[in-house]
Amino acid sequence: MSRRKFLEVNTEWCKGCGICVAFCPKNVLELDDTGKVIVARPGDCTYCGDCEIRCPDFAIVVVTEEAS
Repeated sequence: MSRRKFLEVNTEWCKGCGICVAFCPKNVLELDDTGKVIVARPGDCTYCGDCEIRCPDFAIVVVTEEAS
């Protein structure tokens, strides 16, 4: 059994502060035209959790799912 990881962004909670974008070591995140965070380069993500830990609004979560 393998695990699938991805970033889940709650845009309703995101206030667009850019902290996650600034701290992402792989430049995976960007702010869109509305000022909300998006996962612009998901293939580059190492799922280190820096964005999740630093988000003051709990708008980003690193999700791990069991895949069969």
